[in-house]
Amino acid sequence: MTPTLFSPDRPAVVRRLRAAGCVFAEDEAELLIAAADSAEALAGLVDRRVAGLPLEHLLGWAEFCGLRVAVDPGVFVPRGRTALLVAAAAAVAGPAPAVLDLCCGSGAAALVLHGRLAPRWLAAADLDPAAVACARRNLAPLGVPVYQGDLFAPLPTEWRGRLDLVVANAPYVPSGAVAMLPAEARLYEAPLALDGGVDGLAVLRRVAAGAAEWLTPGGHLAVEVSAGQVGALCAVLADAGLSPTVVRDDELEATAVTARRPG
Repeated sequence: MTPTLFSPDRPAVVRRLRAAGCVFAEDEAELLIAAADSAEALAGLVDRRVAGLPLEHLLGWAEFCGLRVAVDPGVFVPRGRTALLVAAAAAVAGPAPAVLDLCCGSGAAALVLHGRLAPRWLAAADLDPAAVACARRNLAPLGVPVYQGDLFAPLPTEWRGRLDLVVANAPYVPSGAVAMLPAEARLYEAPLALDGGVDGLAVLRRVAAGAAEWLTPGGHLAVEVSAGQVGALCAVLADAGLSPTVVRDDELEATAVTARRPG
């Protein structure tokens, strides 16, 4: 018996997505069609997307810095603006660095830095068990360990004071602003990946304090933050004994800060 060919109605899919507020409806339609093997499967994907589920959770992956990164339901989806954080981190890393991707989520930053830096040691860590499981799936083929625990706590103690680079896409949204985030993030990503406390810097203060102990002299911390938080964050980093430098990209609408531990 000859199987029925699947002939999706692209214009109809685009119309439904556009009506639901999807800005890139045409691109999303193509991705959903490619992910479906039948009209029924496509209808289900479109229904869930129109209901607000993140496209990346429906597809099971997100594009980040030219790589396809697996993203499980509930796990923080890597944002395009975080490409600036990765680039800023790579720029200060030095040769064959020892690198930690902290608050790693899916492990996207570690995945990119593995290819760009050829590190002598690379690991990732996150508090969220779902994120750790997802990151392990992405990083296991590269032999990169992923630790579960609170910031630096789960790391091997022998790496204290020996890290050349710590990259942390830590949460920096003020608690009062979480309710104003897009529903895709607010409803479908772990709150601990978004909520940065009263002023948004609660986790980053702890990251800065830990980095001052775990970095080698001359090593760098690289973090992402909003433009309006730069002044306060630089003061936090300076108080921790680190020397901050601000990096901005207007096209990405992104701000990163690198901070060096003095030699």
